[in-house]
Amino acid sequence: MDILIWNIALTAVLAFIGYVMKEKSDEIHRIGILLNKTREEVARDHITRVEVRADSQMLMDRLDRLEQKIDRLVEQHRAQ
Repeated sequence: MDILIWNIALTAVLAFIGYVMKEKSDEIHRIGILLNKTREEVARDHITRVEVRADSQMLMDRLDRLEQKIDRLVEQHRAQ
């Protein structure tokens, strides 16, 4: 009789531990999925270094052309 009670108690404890571990495992899996989605959203919304360099180069090219135009205007003004 004592062994039967002991088996029932151990089974109940192990079942509870198994249930808790499964719930925690499911929660960790859910958090992993959410983390991956967050990483994708952050990567989608932020600019890369290559894009920053390309935009910076484009801006510098435009500033160089503007500087050349200003220099031509100054030379034309001095010539007059």
